[in-house]
Amino acid sequence: MGSGFQFLDILFFAAIAIFLVFKLRSVLGKRMGHEQESARRVADMFAKRDRSANDPGRSAVDKVIPLADRRGETEPAAGAAAVKDAATATPLDAGIARIRAADPGFSPDGFLGGARGAFEMIVAAYAAGDLASLKPLLNADVFERFRAAVEQRRKAGEKLETTLVGVKSAELVEADLADKLATVSVKFVSEQVNVTRDATGKVVDGDPAKVATVTDIWSFQRNLRSRDPNWALVATQSPS
Repeated sequence: MGSGFQFLDILFFAAIAIFLVFKLRSVLGKRMGHEQESARRVADMFAKRDRSANDPGRSAVDKVIPLADRRGETEPAAGAAAVKDAATATPLDAGIARIRAADPGFSPDGFLGGARGAFEMIVAAYAAGDLASLKPLLNADVFERFRAAVEQRRKAGEKLETTLVGVKSAELVEADLADKLATVSVKFVSEQVNVTRDATGKVVDGDPAKVATVTDIWSFQRNLRSRDPNWALVATQSPS
């Protein structure tokens, strides 16, 4: 009788183990799916499109993706004003409307998500001197300037250490379309720790204990005639 109970115990625990294995596989499968989606988003920067853009049953206003503001409320995406009332549209609204007219799949929300990811990648790659990662994200002129700065650091035996604490905000500030060449500028406000060390490890610039608030305006371009959905960084500046 005792051996019978032991046999039942074994079956009971085996059933629990099988249940846990299937449950774990289910959870890991979902998690891996999210990681793969995130990787695709970074690899295909700015390629996100409003999937409803080609739906003929929806109006131009319906295709505007709603954005949540910091209070958790819902606002129409940038460019909605240009669609609703061109007379009261801002230059930014009008620029976005022109881009959307030429490329109905353009989504301000999707673009900002890609631009933010590109910002983080470019800042990290520049600090690491990773020119291979920088090249696909920059146009020729900007890449050459970045390459020259990286080479200058190497020749001086210096190392730039950048810690991107976080991106506090990213907002569209300019948009335009000229001869199928779309240009969109984004204002990034981020918190960074930037330190330059010499070959001995001595700090020659910056403070490793100081978190600085950095404001940048980056401009991205894409030729809408091209099948390549990615945008390239074409200019960087700091607001005056």
